[in-house]
Parts: sequence; structure tokens; C-alpha cells
Amino acid sequence: MTDPQAIQPSALDQLPDRDPEETAEWQASLDAVAKAAGPHRAAYLMRRTLERAEGNGIALPKLLETDYVNTIPTAAEPSAPGDPEMERRITAWNRWNAAAMVTRGSKHGVGGHIATFASAAWLYETGFNHFFKGKEADGSGDQLYIQGHASPGIYARAFLDGRLSEQHLDNFRQEAGGDGLPSYPHPRRLPWLWEFPTVSMGLGPLSAIYQARFNRYLTHRGIKDVSASHVWAFLGDGEMDEPESTAALALASREGLDNLTFVINCNLQRLDGPVRANFKIVQELEAQFRGAGWNVIKSLWGSAWDELFQLDTTGALVRRLREVPDAQVQTYQTRGAAYIREDFFGKDPALAELAKLLSDDKILECFHLSRGGHEARKVFAAYKAAVEFKGAPTVILAQTVKGHTLGEGFASKNANHQMKKLSVDEFKTMRDLLELPISDAQFVDGVVPYGHPGADSPEVRYLQERRAALGGPAPARRTHALAPLPAPADKVFASFDKGSGSQNVATTMAFVRLVKDLVRDKETGRRWVPIVPDEARTFGMESLFPSLGIYSPKGQTYEPVDRDQLMYYKEAKNGQILNEGITEAGSMADFIAASTAYSTHGEAMIPFYIFYSMFGWQRTADQMWQLGDQLGRGFLVGATAGRTTLTGEGLQHADGHSPVIAATNPAALSYDPAFAYEIAAIVKDGLRRMYGEAAPGEDPNVFYYLTVYNEPMPQPAKPSAPGVDEGILKGLYRFNTAESAGVQVAAANAPRIQLLASGTAIHWTLKAQKLLAEEWGVAADVWSATSWTELRRDALDADAALLRGEERLPYVRRALQGAEGPVLAVSDYMRQVPDQIAQWVEQDWSSLGADGFGLSDTREAARRHFGVDAESIVVAALAQLARRGEVKAASVKEARERYGL
Repeated sequence: MTDPQAIQPSALDQLPDRDPEETAEWQASLDAVAKAAGPHRAAYLMRRTLERAEGNGIALPKLLETDYVNTIPTAAEPSAPGDPEMERRITAWNRWNAAAMVTRGSKHGVGGHIATFASAAWLYETGFNHFFKGKEADGSGDQLYIQGHASPGIYARAFLDGRLSEQHLDNFRQEAGGDGLPSYPHPRRLPWLWEFPTVSMGLGPLSAIYQARFNRYLTHRGIKDVSASHVWAFLGDGEMDEPESTAALALASREGLDNLTFVINCNLQRLDGPVRANFKIVQELEAQFRGAGWNVIKSLWGSAWDELFQLDTTGALVRRLREVPDAQVQTYQTRGAAYIREDFFGKDPALAELAKLLSDDKILECFHLSRGGHEARKVFAAYKAAVEFKGAPTVILAQTVKGHTLGEGFASKNANHQMKKLSVDEFKTMRDLLELPISDAQFVDGVVPYGHPGADSPEVRYLQERRAALGGPAPARRTHALAPLPAPADKVFASFDKGSGSQNVATTMAFVRLVKDLVRDKETGRRWVPIVPDEARTFGMESLFPSLGIYSPKGQTYEPVDRDQLMYYKEAKNGQILNEGITEAGSMADFIAASTAYSTHGEAMIPFYIFYSMFGWQRTADQMWQLGDQLGRGFLVGATAGRTTLTGEGLQHADGHSPVIAATNPAALSYDPAFAYEIAAIVKDGLRRMYGEAAPGEDPNVFYYLTVYNEPMPQPAKPSAPGVDEGILKGLYRFNTAESAGVQVAAANAPRIQLLASGTAIHWTLKAQKLLAEEWGVAADVWSATSWTELRRDALDADAALLRGEERLPYVRRALQGAEGPVLAVSDYMRQVPDQIAQWVEQDWSSLGADGFGLSDTREAARRHFGVDAESIVVAALAQLARRGEVKAASVKEARERYGL
């Protein structure tokens, strides 16, 4: 019967065959090999032929998977420099102290993870001894993204080299006393050690790619040459399930980021069990990364396997390794030699014969202990090949055993991620295995001791000498004594104080115009990093294309279709704009790298990332939290903001809640400005606080979130009343009174109400102010609430001060002191946004907002639907006054009927 695969049409059938007879001969040769030597031999020959073709530069599709063996053969492994025995002892101390730290902490119920570092110890130790550059050479060094669950091992090493004390270790996960260690890499909690937050999982790999890319950006733009920096990201194989982990693989290969190495600790386990129980995670990851264009290095088997591979003359061993699923490999780790002989070797007659040549001890050594990630020589070979490879990023797939050296109770057990301690007997077994000089007498009252060979011991001297040769301690975060950036000229900001006259200007356009002026500044203009996810034209930023250029490491290799136009699409190797395509996650990763360049590279950069407000915080709030942890600085701009302002787009585009999410981030200063002059004032003060001279008690490690709108409206001039500047920054000021607005109220003692509005809602509120006066005899004062969140935070601080015995009046209460009548607050967001401040307002409180899902319609219809238009504000104001007996109850019904509500 004909093989159906033989008659399947192929893409090659569409290509001309200039010598069909030669083609037939090659095919016949392959058929003959398969028939005479078997399909495995035929497949082997094809693989070697394809490898030779690739090596000779012949353009062929790459193989996505290779055999389940080490990429670098033993014979090709370079000799590692240094003292292997000394490094073994150092690693043993680190293993011990990491396990001791978590075990001792478990008595306080604070948790911790032991098994991850136990599997990855050599992956880190080899890097610290031979590869990871510190910051004392050029101020940047390498950037290390440490796997979060391995943090006890990093603390243990810092303890060994004298950067941490026993007291620090005993305060692992106990930070309230001020001398503790955070659970995971948290720069905000331990800013001299950690640079990059890597828990939540998945954000580390994404951020590492964009950090490597931003390093190139800094170099290409001439800000700072950081071409010597290498980015290392240590990841778990289970972590690679997170979509963010692999979201930017194509970017890294497309831009040839050979300054980047992923090290994936393939211990085959995630939190609950095997990563790929019925499959092979290493092979899956290899195919994924090779398909994306990465250089892949597999370090799977330790030296004990060399003898087995030499005995495998038929290829049966390699075939069997390829077909055994990961969960079964884990089972071998926990079973005896007899089981392995029967289940692994007994499946193939050739393997059964091979097994007869192996002792039980040899089988157990191979299947229980010997992994590529557990041997310094194997790891060194992989790292050296990675840093020497040019033209593409590298991923190292290092196979390890989760819980390695922790004893039979830990190694490869499904529950080992949740196992927080070892018994005293288990520690003594571990001590003997690691050959550590710790006596039984040191276990006082059943407490496991920390181990240290002494500050002047050969181990510590060796460790410190290696780090000195590589440029100082690592990981380490550098706080640079940077000079404040010069403030831009006042006229840039003051130009917005005049208003726009009769011209309608959306606040999105006002912000973009401000940035255009700021990037022209001779002192600081080059430090702005405009970031946009493929919506620059939506936000009116296309005029920046020819003047600033869009960053591309290849420059512009084509003639743009709009080259004859003034605002043509210009890419450049030194381009300033980061236009990321449709990826908010990638844009946020850009922002994080740029916003922390002041620490990572000693260069203050001013990123602003402008996005559809609905697709910013909602989609990437986890990264905003990461940004706060990493002490980032810059401006996030939620454009086309509000639930009713973006006409026609509907539910999935209508943002009614981003300020709520932003309010949850302690590092985010969230503003909802109504007018252009407010935007200018906020940006000016943000530049001062983050990049200039912060006031005493002000934390410069914050970032700003501004919501701006696409609704063109007249921009008024800045009021001349005192307190406006303070009010803009603190969150509230009186924009006008009924009298200053010039609205006519018939009665001298007319009822009065205070209308608080933010963002675009102030325009409907001003219309309501006029209707209330002219049609209902009510005087209304209008207030601009630039930040409900900052008002709330100030009030919370006042409450906290009161508990300390200090009397301090919240700003919102001080601002509204003496204001007559009740308060009605309005925004284009859900009522929860203005309601943040309700408990600190002495007057009667009520609010309006756009709660619920958005919808597609005109602005007017949407506002009527949500009950936030001017007429709805009037009815709500009358209802509030009617409850106080200041207007007739009948007026409310009359107004509803008049306005068709």
C-alpha cells in the first residue's frame, strides 16, 4: 500500500526542478537507507545533512527540535577557569544557609521556598564566579533577573560575602521591624540589592527582553554606551506557561539581541506537579525558541551519562530519552535501580543489553543525580557559548532536579514547592552529603545553625576576589548621585495659562503639544522617551515622526510611501520614539526600562507612554505594580479617556474605571485634569519632583498617571485667584463661583450648591451651573477636582497623623471650608472615583458617575444614558437641595419632565 505521506502535495511542488533525475536519486537513497538500516538511521542522516547545510550557510528551514542530549558535546566543553573544589565548597555553604534560613523562618509561619534554589544553585554560582559583571567597572554591569523563588540562595551568598548578617537571615520575610529581607526580589524593599522584580511570574522574561532592547536604544542614541552590558534572565520551566514569558521572543530575535541570555531551570516541575506530565517541556521550549529565531543550548545530562552515550552504538538510548515523558523521568528520580532497569531499559532489547553493563550504583548516579544544570563544567560551557554567540539571543535549557541535595524527602516530589523545612536529621544527612564542617553540637535545642567558614577563610576570599575581578558585588542596585536635570523654561508651561480662545482643543492634543515643546529643550529634550503602542496618529503624534524618528536598530532600509509628505514615517537607528506595535505589555516593559535607567545605567530618562486609557491599567496593571516596585519614574498618559468621551467605540473601549485601578498603586500619582493649563502645571511639577529638586519628605520614586480626552473643547485661561497652583497639584480648587461665572440668579439669598468635577465632566458641569441659575434660581460654584486620589491620600495621611497625636486638617476639608450648601461630585468614571473623598467632606455629599458597561453612541446620548450630562446634573442638584428643604420637591419632578429624563 502506498504511504499517504508520499502523495501529499508539497510547497516544493511549486518550484521548478531543473534535474528531476537527480532528485529521484536522492529520494531513492533515502528510501534505501530506511529499508536497510531502519527509519531511525534515515532520520539521523537527514538531521546531519540539514545541520551541514545550515553550517555552510545554505538557506533552509531550521529544525525545531534536536535530540534529547546536550547541545555541546563533552569533547567540546572548554575548561572552566578558577578552582572547582573551592567553588564546590562555596556552593555547599550557600545551599545550607538557604535551606536553614527558610527552615528557621518556618517556625514563625512566614513560609519560603527551598527546592528551587537547590535545583539552580550551580546555574547561579557559575555565573557569579565567571560571568556576571558588577557595577564598579562602568556603572552598569550586567542586569540580572533572578528567579523569585530562588531568592534564599541569593541571600545566602550575600551572607557569605559579608553583605548580610545572621540577623538579616533570621528576618527573612519579616520586614516590619525594619531589618528584614523581602520574600522575593523587591527593589522598593531592599533597594541596595535587588534591581528587578521577578514575581509576578512571566514579567521577568518580558522585562528582560525590553531591558536588553533599551540598552541598545541608549547606545544607538548616544546617551550612554552600554554595549558591554549583558542581560541574564533566570526563569522556571513552569513560568514559561505565562503568556508574557514568550510574548516578545520574536522581538528579541528580530532585533538580534545577542546581549540577552535566558537561563531556564528545567527541573520539570511547577508548583503542583510536572510541567508537562505526558510530554517533554525541554523539547517544547526548544521548538518554541528555535522557531522564534533564538540560539538554543541544551545542557541536560551530567558527566555520569558520558559512559552510557558511548555504549549506545544503536541510538536506542537517545530514542528512549526522547520518548519518555517528563512525569516518568520524575518517577525514575524516586525509584530504585531495579525499577529503572525494567521500565526504562527493558522497553528495548538493545537497551536491555546495555543495562547489563551498568551497575546499580551507576544507574542511580545517572538517574538520581547527574544533570547538566548540576555540574559547573556543563554550565560554564553553556554560558561561554551563549555570550560568544552573535546575531541572536540565546536560551539555555538546563535540566536539574528540584530539591537536589535536600534528600529523598524533597527531590522531585510533587509537593516540594510547598515544603518549607527540613528536619534536624535531614539537615545532618545534607551536611554529610555536602561535606560541611558543622558538628552535631551546633544544633542547639533542635535549631539548625547557619554555616560560615569565616570572614577571612579561603572560600570567602576566593568569592570576593572573583567578584572584584568581575566588577564588584552582584546582584546590586546602584543609587547614583545624579545632578538634578535642569528645569525647562517657564514659558513652555506658561503658554498654556492663556487658554485657547475660541479654538477647540482636546486635552490629548494639549499634552502632545506640551511634549513637542519639551523635547525641543536643549538641556533635557534628548532624554524624553516617547512610547506609543501603534496609536500615534490617533493621539496626534505623527508630527513627531520626522523630527524625532522612530527607533529601529536597522534604521530605515526602505523608502516610506509618504516620503514626499511633511510628516512622513521616519525610522532611524538613533530614533527617539519607541513605537511598539499593538502591545501594551511591550510598551509597559519599555517604560519600566526607561523609567529606571537613572539607577540601572546612571542616566535619567523621561519616558512618557501614551495609550488608550481602557487598554493601559486594565490590561497591564500588574506591570504598573512592577514599575512601582522597581522605583520607576515617568509619565503614563491614558488618552481617549472616560466612559462617554470616545464616540462610537463602545463597551470594550469606554474607560470608566482606570483611575480606580491607578488608585490602588501607592507609587502612582493619578490626575484627571480638565484643562490644558492644569496639564502643564502637573507635568512641570512632576519633572521637578522626579528629576529635579524634590522637596523634603517627597519621594521622587513615583510615576504620574494623567487621563486626557479626545473631545475638542475651548481651553479657558488659568484663573488668577490665589491657591490655584496649590489646588491643581493637591487635587482641588475653585474654578469659579456663580458670581464670577456671570450667571444671573434672581434671588439674593438663592440656594447654593458646590459642584465638583474632574476631567471632561467639568464642561457639562459648567453648563449645569448656567441652567441652575437661569432656570431654577440656584447659585452653583464649580470646582476642578484634578485628583480625587491625591485628595484621599492626603486625608489618609491626616488620619494617620491624628493617631500619632498630631492635628492636621485634610486639604479637601480645608479647601471646602466655609463653602455653602451641599456638594455634588461628577466625573466621566464610575461613582467610586469621586466617592473616594466622601468621608472627609463636611457638607452633604452626593455623586454622579458612569457606572456600568460602556456603549456605542454619540457623546450626548451616552451621557444622557449614564445620567451625567448637564441636565442630569441639574436634576441631581435640585434633588439634593430639595432633601435639605432649600427648593421645592416639585421642582425635581418638573426638571425631569422638562429635560426628558
